[in-house]
Amino acid sequence: MQYTELGKTGLKVSVAGLGCGGSSRLGQSTGKSTADSVALVRAALDLGVNFIDTATAYGTEDIVGEAIRAVPRDTVVVSTKALIKQGDTLLPASDVIASLEQSLRRLQTDYIDVFHLHAVQPRAYDYVRAELVPALLKERDKGKIRHLGITESPPNDAPQAMLQRALQEDDCWEVIMLGFHMLNQKARSKVFPHTQAKGIGTLLMFVVRSIFSVPGRLQDTLKELADAGQVPAWLAQTDNPLGFLIHENGAASVIDAAYRFARHEPGTDVILFGTGEEAHLQSNIDSILSPPLPREDVEKLYELFGELEGIGLDLPLRRS
Repeated sequence: MQYTELGKTGLKVSVAGLGCGGSSRLGQSTGKSTADSVALVRAALDLGVNFIDTATAYGTEDIVGEAIRAVPRDTVVVSTKALIKQGDTLLPASDVIASLEQSLRRLQTDYIDVFHLHAVQPRAYDYVRAELVPALLKERDKGKIRHLGITESPPNDAPQAMLQRALQEDDCWEVIMLGFHMLNQKARSKVFPHTQAKGIGTLLMFVVRSIFSVPGRLQDTLKELADAGQVPAWLAQTDNPLGFLIHENGAASVIDAAYRFARHEPGTDVILFGTGEEAHLQSNIDSILSPPLPREDVEKLYELFGELEGIGLDLPLRRS
C-alpha cells in the first residue's frame, strides 16, 4: 500500500480508500450478509487500506464498527457523514449533533477522524456555515470529531459552486469530498488549486461510475456529446472510444485507466472505491497503486474531455 498525508490534518492515509456507499454498499445492495461485508472490510484492512468512508445515509456504519473492532483504533482512519436536510427541510444543529452521536455508537468508537456534512448543495451553504459549523466545531473541541469535512453533490452541482465558495470564503474545512473522473475534470482548475494552496485534504468519489462500468453507457454518452458538438465525431463512431488508453505501456482496461488517471492527478489524496467482492477489492487496489498513465495518454484525455462538465455524474444504482 502507498500512504500520503491528508492535507494538513496530520493523518497518514492509504491512497486507496474503501467507500462503503455507492451502488454496492459493501455488497449489501447485492444481497451479501452482514458477516460477508464485515469480512470484506477486514480484507481491505489486511491489504493496507486504512481509510474507510461511510455515512449515516449508506446504512453501513454498523458494519464498519464491527469490522474495525479487530484492529487498534489508531490504525484506521474513519470518515462518516451527517445529512443536513430531511426532504426539503434543513435540519437544526441539534439533529446533526444527534446524528453524530448515533454514528459514534454505530461505529463503536469515541471519536470520528473526519466528520462531513453530506451532499451540501449551493443553496444550503449559507445555512451550513452559519448554523451547523459552529455547533460541530464545539464537538470537535470535545474530541468527538478530529477533523471537519464537507462533501459536494455532483449530480446536483456540476459546476462545483458550493465547493468553490467553501474553499475561497472559509477556513473551517479541513477535508473535502468531490467528484472527479476522466470525463469530468473541471476540478483541475476549480478545486485543486485552492485545496493545494490551503492544505485541504481531498477525497475523490465518482472516479469509476456507471459511465465506465455499465456496458454501453460510455458509447451512448459519447454519441450524445458528439451529436452536440462537444467531442470529436470519431469518438461516436467506434465501439471502443477509449481504446487508445489500452496498450502494452498503458492501461489494462478502461476502469484501470480511470483509477490511474485520478490517482496521479496533482491535488488528489485518497481515491475512494466501492466493492462487494474480495476479488474486485484486490483489482481496484492494484489499479490505484499502479504507475501513472503515459503522459501522452493523459494529455489526450485533457484535450478531448477537459472542457466537459456534468458528465457521468449519475446517482448510485440501487440493486435492492
